Amino acid sequence: MTAKNASQYCYACGGTLEQGETTFTADFGSGVVVVRNVPATVCSQCGMEWIDDDAAEKIEKIVKDAKEKHSVVEVMSLPA
Repeated sequence: MTAKNASQYCYACGGTLEQGETTFTADFGSGVVVVRNVPATVCSQCGMEWIDDDAAEKIEKIVKDAKEKHSVVEVMSLPA
């Protein structure tokens, strides 16, 4: 793996990275938040997933809002 194409391969197993979606789950003790349709980079071999900073910020806001509402279970789709 060269520096030129290193970002195309999984850091864990060397598999090929592809753009896809994932589901993010947060269990914060008093409740659970599930965020579906999260854009992610996914390894085609081991399934490891990475989300970008923009998606992470949106997820953090969703989880924070759910905590403030004292939600027990909240299921959301990440807005585009």
